[in-house]
Amino acid sequence: MTAIGRPIVCLAEGSRIEIGSGTTLISRSPNTPLGVARPVILRTLRPGARMVIGEYTGLSGATICASISVTIGNRVLMGADVLIADTDFHPVDMVPRRFEPESRAAAAPVVIGDDVFLGARSIILKGVEIGAGTVVGAGAVVTSSLPPGVVAGGVPCRVLRPLAPASRDESGRPAHGTRVL
Repeated sequence: MTAIGRPIVCLAEGSRIEIGSGTTLISRSPNTPLGVARPVILRTLRPGARMVIGEYTGLSGATICASISVTIGNRVLMGADVLIADTDFHPVDMVPRRFEPESRAAAAPVVIGDDVFLGARSIILKGVEIGAGTVVGAGAVVTSSLPPGVVAGGVPCRVLRPLAPASRDESGRPAHGTRVL
């Protein structure tokens, strides 16, 4: 793992964060084209919470909070200031919310497949699964699961189209300048 700048990492007692080899955490604006509004923040909120970030994944100013479980696959790219949370952080219907513990908030695991691209400032909320290879547009708010191999965007996020197949040369390798997700 490589950290460019200083990430903020906070672990609840009895929780765990695993980061795969080759992963890069960028917390400095000069090191990413869009800049970042904050450092990378990785935080577990409850005992037993688990966060797993796969190999060769890139985070630029991303915030990830796990109350139960956030699992991010291999080779995932996160644009500037992506936010991922598996919890509502506070009860929605209870008053006074301000004084209720986070542990009473609704929570559900988040799973992001391999080779996903999350556009800048997209938000991934509790209970969402994003299939392998999917591209989520900048500023999208993902409130429900997305299948593999699609382009999705909007508020709330919805599938816009399937991904086009990658161009390949005669040997079957990706053609020059073609990126395979």
